[in-house]
Amino acid sequence: MGDPKRQRKKYVTPSHPWQKDRLYEELMLVGKYGLRNKRELWRLKTILSEIRSRARKLLAIPENERKKDETALIHKLYSIGILDKNAVLDDVLNLTVEDFLKRRLQTVVYEKGLAKTIHQARQMIVHRHITVNGRIVTAPGYIVKRDDVIEIHPRSPYIKLQRTVEEALKGSEEEKTAQ
Repeated sequence: MGDPKRQRKKYVTPSHPWQKDRLYEELMLVGKYGLRNKRELWRLKTILSEIRSRARKLLAIPENERKKDETALIHKLYSIGILDKNAVLDDVLNLTVEDFLKRRLQTVVYEKGLAKTIHQARQMIVHRHITVNGRIVTAPGYIVKRDDVIEIHPRSPYIKLQRTVEEALKGSEEEKTAQ
């Protein structure tokens, strides 16, 4: 079990800390996806490496024995929204960390247009303005499942802004169709 006061690391740091190419790539990903620090990126890289190692181990055993575990792994990645339904283990090995970054709540809120910037999306999540399936989620790193419903909390002041923007868009569409 371990000591509850002493949390264990959920990530592995890079073995060579000062590689210029890796540092540049990490900096671009941190900026593009609005991560707080590189630890969030390393956590997802660790998850990806565990999934890929699991797929490599499945490829090493005979096909008739691995079928059940292979379908479970692919179904798990399908429910997260990373793979298609008819994916194979080679698709699991081709995954990148960006596939996981695209499924973070912060990125999904920004891509849905609920926030103007990726940083505003993070702030909205931390300040309890975003709900997932009707429940408030305050973790920007929450991995959004394929069937999750993401909305602005009904009592949030952002809901009024969203309604006015939707009404303005609807009015501009009606003007275009009238012309």
